[in-house]
Amino acid sequence: MSQYAIRTEHLSRAFGALRAVEDLTLEVPAGILFGFLGPNGAGKTTTIRLLLGLLPPTAGTAFVLGYDVRTQANAIRARCGALLEHAGLYERLSAADNLEFFGRVARLPRDERQARIRQLLTDLGLWERRGEPVVTWSRGMKQKLAIARALLHRPDLLFLDEPTAGLDAVSAAALREDLVRLARQEGITIFLTTHNLSEAERLCQQVAVIREGRLLAVGSPEALRRQRRAPVHLVTSGLTPAVLEGLRATFGVEVIQSGEADGHWAVNLGPQQSVAPLVAYLVQHGVAVEEVRREHVSLEEVFLSLVQENEHAE
Repeated sequence: MSQYAIRTEHLSRAFGALRAVEDLTLEVPAGILFGFLGPNGAGKTTTIRLLLGLLPPTAGTAFVLGYDVRTQANAIRARCGALLEHAGLYERLSAADNLEFFGRVARLPRDERQARIRQLLTDLGLWERRGEPVVTWSRGMKQKLAIARALLHRPDLLFLDEPTAGLDAVSAAALREDLVRLARQEGITIFLTTHNLSEAERLCQQVAVIREGRLLAVGSPEALRRQRRAPVHLVTSGLTPAVLEGLRATFGVEVIQSGEADGHWAVNLGPQQSVAPLVAYLVQHGVAVEEVRREHVSLEEVFLSLVQENEHAE
């Protein structure tokens, strides 16, 4: 198998004058949980449909598990699982009957099908309730069953479009734990769209951020956080306007908050700048430094900065 589960080059899709996906070049390594992030209307769902061969590209190329989305869409869908806008369950049937039906559609042999159904329902904590009509279940349980349906035929790649949307906090946390465990246990690649940035930060080894169909950034959450300016908070005494001006000239820092009365300050350093030289400069100029604390930049802050910067650039 290729080291990449997904590779696109200049992938685009237009609906008349609307450019839903534009010039998307992306590589998703095999075997990771990959987050695809963007505001509403960014082109996330359209991208998934392109990758599954459900929509033809207007321009560019895409290969999923080594197959061309233009000419080998059936092979792609046979080797992928997907949970998109709808769970795709028959709610009057029981959980076991749902999976039995989809297993037959996938042409799984009887013994293999029954073993797989038991395994997935057990792993997701649903086995004891397998005989109940799905209509009586909570939304969280239905989402788990929908994921079991998507995994039934042992896909190499699983597409999940907002899988925790609409779930309460407890159900969402449980589903996230299941996803991490199943990804490790099944050895698959998961391509996940979500509006929950803290969720992506916890789950994903790599993320991509798009807006209006265009890729803004891609990398690990840690790498993206390192590229942003993290505020440094200081508690000092003896910090004069002259020393502060020296800080600006020497280090190029930007004071974003100051409290001359109580000695509390906040400054912005560049993403690769160390705090140590700044503290040494203060001490050399007679400033007593009582506390230094560098804030943690969250993936949500990175995401908002990228989107806002892109808006201002237009």
